Amino acid sequence: MKFEYSAGAVIYKEGRDGKPLFLLLMKKNNEYDIPKGHIEKGESSEEAARREIKEETGLDVNFIPGFSTVTKYFFYVKKEKTMKTNRLFLSRMDNPKVRISHEHRGYYWLTYEQTMKAIKYKNTRQLFTEANWYIERCNEMEKLNREYSKLPEKEKGWGLSRRLVPGEGPLSAKVMIIGQAPGRNEDERQRPFIGRAGILLGNVLSKARLKREKIYITSIVQFFPPENRMPTDKEVELCLPFLKRQIELIKPAFIITLGSLSSGVLIGVKSIEKDHGKIIRKARTVYMPTYHPAAALRFPRLYKPIVEDLRKFSAEMRKAGGNKE
Repeated sequence: MKFEYSAGAVIYKEGRDGKPLFLLLMKKNNEYDIPKGHIEKGESSEEAARREIKEETGLDVNFIPGFSTVTKYFFYVKKEKTMKTNRLFLSRMDNPKVRISHEHRGYYWLTYEQTMKAIKYKNTRQLFTEANWYIERCNEMEKLNREYSKLPEKEKGWGLSRRLVPGEGPLSAKVMIIGQAPGRNEDERQRPFIGRAGILLGNVLSKARLKREKIYITSIVQFFPPENRMPTDKEVELCLPFLKRQIELIKPAFIITLGSLSSGVLIGVKSIEKDHGKIIRKARTVYMPTYHPAAALRFPRLYKPIVEDLRKFSAEMRKAGGNKE
């Protein structure tokens, strides 16, 4: 049996009603398809997908973070069986100008309902179902974060930064990591856990065989407290409803709480020293509190317990079937 590997993407633009219109290419056999093609030697999946999309549509694309899926199917050529594996991404285009290659007869922008009628193969229909679901979640999270970012304008005596540092990661993540609040680096770049504590967190996740790119990472308070002070009870009270709505949107099966504030607010931990590394089940979610990476920067002796905690968490998660491809 032969093996072939391809990459491509679902490409969409926003329709007049705010709903997505998907780009479908008409092949010469009158079947609809998405832009995709073989991964050449030395290429990553992303590089191959961008090249193929450029060749087939003339579009330069960026992929929406967090969406990546695999489809597999078999076919025969002269009685020889081949298994095809496709790595597929998602890309939104604004005012796209499509120029199709000689490989196709034309192209169409179709609604989700029209797409599901036009597509012949079950695995491709499933791909569009996943993509449409993800687009809806992206729109909901974008709307939620816009609302959250206006909080400083509504509250008198606001004592935090006025820049929101939104969470980052797949909106389909099975795992969330929730810290205390962003630091100065995070505030400046408006991305969570990218400073020294973020580098240490990445190192710990790697040792625990957890992939950061498959985890949604955020904080209890998503605005920088000047001088890295602890958020006040009032600030937590104002921000917590937004975090809870984010959790409801993502619906993670597992949550890691970093530090005493996150662990206390979300699961009632009174002593992170006593309770770190414990598996805590609450409703349908599995929690584990552990030390914050920033604490391990100040007190290196805490590094080993964090690694041990996350290895225990990883084992628990894998036993339950989480963090799989």
